[in-house]
Amino acid sequence: MHPLIQHIQKVTSTPGIEGDMILSFFETKVFKKKDILLEENKRCLLYFFVVKGCLRLYFTDYNGVEQTLQFALENWWMTDINAFRAGQKSGYTIQALEATEVLTITAPNYELMLAKFPIIENYFRLVYERAYAASLLRVRMISRMPKDEFYDLFQSKYPEFIQRIPQKVLASFLGFTPEYLSELRKKKVKKKTNS
Repeated sequence: MHPLIQHIQKVTSTPGIEGDMILSFFETKVFKKKDILLEENKRCLLYFFVVKGCLRLYFTDYNGVEQTLQFALENWWMTDINAFRAGQKSGYTIQALEATEVLTITAPNYELMLAKFPIIENYFRLVYERAYAASLLRVRMISRMPKDEFYDLFQSKYPEFIQRIPQKVLASFLGFTPEYLSELRKKKVKKKTNS
């Protein structure tokens, strides 16, 4: 069974979904490491579901520094949702951090799929609720927690990110400088070896 159909069934607790019909709305695309899937200030025409690999969503600030806002591993979705729905220019860039396979869907196909399959509307509502809760938690952690505690919590909740994301990109996401993250990691390793 395709990973997307498995994910829909898992999230909605609904077996026996018409997988082939749903998949007919999508196109498979493959990207190499560092490929750009969406460029800032270009029209956002696609929504991406990660079958295999890892994506990041970021913007470049006024000083030319990249600020990473989101990652997407297997079974995660990514796009600039406002620009996608309106067919407007994106405020963000999406880049493959690894060799990545995605399913893509256009806005017209997305609307048709939602209209044809009410279960998909339910699925996206649940996905958005989880994503919104996670983004609120991240803002709260960045704002309130000491940096070393924030890193520990992030590492315990998302160990796969720590293994797969380049340190500079991870530092940007966590609101750290790469140098601070490097020092923090060294302290953690030293603490483990001394215990």
